[in-house]
Amino acid sequence: MAGGGKGSGRPAKKKSPTKGTGGNVRRGLEGKGATPPAHMRHWHKDKARAERIEREERTGRSSSPRTPVRARRSEDAPEYIGGRNPVLEALRAGVPASAMYIALRIDNDDRVSEAVRIAADRGIALLEVGREKLDRLTEGTIHQGVALQIPAYDYAHPEDLVGIAQDAAEVPLIVALDGVTDPRNLGAIARSATAFGAHGLIIPSRRSAGVTGGAWKTSAGTLATLPVARAANLTAALREYREAGLFVIGLDGEGTVDIGDANLLDSPLVIVVGSEGKGLSRLVRESCDLVVRIPMNAAAESLNAGVAAGVALYEVARHRR
Repeated sequence: MAGGGKGSGRPAKKKSPTKGTGGNVRRGLEGKGATPPAHMRHWHKDKARAERIEREERTGRSSSPRTPVRARRSEDAPEYIGGRNPVLEALRAGVPASAMYIALRIDNDDRVSEAVRIAADRGIALLEVGREKLDRLTEGTIHQGVALQIPAYDYAHPEDLVGIAQDAAEVPLIVALDGVTDPRNLGAIARSATAFGAHGLIIPSRRSAGVTGGAWKTSAGTLATLPVARAANLTAALREYREAGLFVIGLDGEGTVDIGDANLLDSPLVIVVGSEGKGLSRLVRESCDLVVRIPMNAAAESLNAGVAAGVALYEVARHRR
């Protein structure tokens, strides 16, 4: 039999030691730890679905803080008021709310305690959430760990505002907004309108601020009692008000009459407030019976729409006393 080994009568040849890795493999495995869970492995089949759900929960906001993308809000989507004082004022004013969100481990104070008590008495749901969710709900505004969810606003019809004045046996006073696109201005005007006895606001359906969370917050709850009507065509709505016996006064820096000298302030009235930049639009200006201005020093070119409306409404209230 050729070769050595068993049955050859000669001792088997010893194998020489094989060359090892020198510990390289062992060292390469050090620190790897256990296999990561499925959701952390890029090849896991559910990762794409999880990422899609996360994007949807972010409501269209970009994952990059430098390029946020705001999702288009549906008209029937709820709004959110953030901040301890605004939430408490809204609850005190009876703003219709469906839920109150409170941050986990919130630093409690008297405002939070009172807000929770009012919400509980009114049967409003109380939900504890993380601050990241509050950031998303309030779209990055300051919320101080508290947010109030309010349902989509139920707008009135322009004719309803005249009916409210008639039911109260009062001389109608309506405020129309032409080109006011900042919800905070709408809220400030609502606050002034409530303070000086207006019966409602009217806004265009397009290219205008609506009753959003920002408007609720600035109005300090007055939007809970002051109706807001929305018109498909503001010019047509003003024409119908004139046919119903109301006078239309436009408020514009280029007006030729000081508001204090206007002789229509005791009459059934619609005051139209234009935007800060462009003032009244051409068609709306042509629909006015009178265009008035607020006299001021030359150093101030114009007033904020909310401030201008407040001054005008004060003048009307002063003439009607």
